[in-house]
Amino acid sequence: MEKAKKTKSSEVRTGHRLNEAEKLHVARRRKSVLQCLKQHKILCREDEVPNIAVLGSGGGLRAMVGLLGSLCQLKEDGLLDCIMYLSGVSGSIWCMASLYKEADWSTKLETMKDNIVRRLADGSVSWWKMGQKLMQYYSEKDNFSLTDVWAALIVSNIVKEIDEHRISEQRGNYTNEPYPIYTVIDNRMSTDPWFEITPDESGYSLSGAFVDSSCWGSQFKKGKKIKDQPEIDMLYLQGLCGSVIAHKEEVLKALHQMIPMVLSNPVKEKANTNSTGGATFSLSPVQLKTEVQQEYQVLLTLLGLHVSTIVKENPNFYLNTMDDLLKGKTNPPVNPKTSEGPMSETELKTYTLHVCNSFSHLFEGKLSPNKSEKLSPNTFGGKPETSLTESANTLIDIFTKWIWGTMYNYLHDMTVEGIDPSVLKAKTRDYIDAGLLHNSPYFSVLRKERDIDLIISLDFSLADPFETVYKTAAMCKDLQIPFPKVDVPPEEKTKPKDFYVFKDDTKAPTVIHVPLFNDVNCKGEVEKWGQRYRTFQMNYSHEMISDLLEKAGLNIKKNKMKLLKEVKKIIEKKKTCNHGKA
Repeated sequence: MEKAKKTKSSEVRTGHRLNEAEKLHVARRRKSVLQCLKQHKILCREDEVPNIAVLGSGGGLRAMVGLLGSLCQLKEDGLLDCIMYLSGVSGSIWCMASLYKEADWSTKLETMKDNIVRRLADGSVSWWKMGQKLMQYYSEKDNFSLTDVWAALIVSNIVKEIDEHRISEQRGNYTNEPYPIYTVIDNRMSTDPWFEITPDESGYSLSGAFVDSSCWGSQFKKGKKIKDQPEIDMLYLQGLCGSVIAHKEEVLKALHQMIPMVLSNPVKEKANTNSTGGATFSLSPVQLKTEVQQEYQVLLTLLGLHVSTIVKENPNFYLNTMDDLLKGKTNPPVNPKTSEGPMSETELKTYTLHVCNSFSHLFEGKLSPNKSEKLSPNTFGGKPETSLTESANTLIDIFTKWIWGTMYNYLHDMTVEGIDPSVLKAKTRDYIDAGLLHNSPYFSVLRKERDIDLIISLDFSLADPFETVYKTAAMCKDLQIPFPKVDVPPEEKTKPKDFYVFKDDTKAPTVIHVPLFNDVNCKGEVEKWGQRYRTFQMNYSHEMISDLLEKAGLNIKKNKMKLLKEVKKIIEKKKTCNHGKA
């Protein structure tokens, strides 16, 4: 039975119904869709308007630019106002974040596209600002993880901005746009990992347990907020949603390259871009910036030391930097290295604990996994040696156990039907890029309450252009969620066409599947285009962005009439059903 538990934004809401803000938006948006259909000479009543969702898959910058090109072409073809929902995973979310920070973005999409292209091709974020942002994440909230490091040092460098807007600020910005749904997964949830974030609510898509998005990350107990945490900003969300673009080795390699850049004075403030779009850097001799706060220098140096140990690189850069930071400290740790080569795990652990003791004001209690709820901002309780040891061990665990996206669990100590009891007992949850499990956000729009009639799947994946739709069909069968049968001719699995329609006579939505690089727009050179736009790529040139926008747009432009044909069929089906009920 539905439980109407939400009376305040600081309380948890359980149940499957849509939140009131979303329902109001859908009702308003339906009128816009009706007018858009009339412009295409498709006539229907308001209750026959189809609910159409556009999905953007993952794929790093390729997905970000690909979704932008697709949306621009939908706008040019007069189809964007037919879309009810826009949902993304990973790199597609980077595009959505850039759009939804502007009110009524669809009315100025061409200008926004130009601004985004200019930013991606020519923009930069200073190493100083990256380090400051990392320190802000570390100092302002209780739960620190690799996501904070990834967002501040890597994602900001990829998207060329530090976006400090909050998700709840978008509530006034999507009035005339498709309703935005950002998606991640709960890394420790096996039964229903699908987690959606909208400007209004965040929660488990299928289980039905939600919290006001402005409170997501704050500490809850028994469904009530007991401790505020800063609302996550869009840079952190982009880091959370866009971490699958690199395997562990690639993440470590990127961090190993970036951390010294933040600590040192680079020869060039902006990275040089090579012919493939990758980033190359060169370091000047270590010269610590006098204006940089000592606290974040210490934190960055320790983080770099841990990365260098895991990738088995010489740690002398970080040890020498730490020696400078430790000058004047009582009983500073002795440099553990007596020979060349990486540090051992034992040496690293001992050295980390000593550093934490030397900077107790920075680390005492801050990284402890069992922090008191009553701690004041500047006073830490408990035995110093205990909390410092925990801080050192937690810092080590973040890297050795590969901990991402740690946030307080808003379901802690609740009783919720359909939620695994182990989830309800946990004080924190770990959220990660949904692309690690499924590279397209199907399950956000397959919620029964959203009543989606047509899904337009824009697939920016490289390895297998049909993996997402096949995987969804298999998962839906297990979960007993209506989804059409997927059948692709064997010869097209390596040479895909640019437009597929999957549908049947059940209650399942029609699915239009559009692979980014296909045999139509790439003219037999699908593999070549994929190699040009690799997933872990931190920079695109103007030419690369322009070419990719064109490829993505062609997939929409060439299939406009096919798309409208499917919309007409859905409306006819609705009319038939309504006539049968009359």
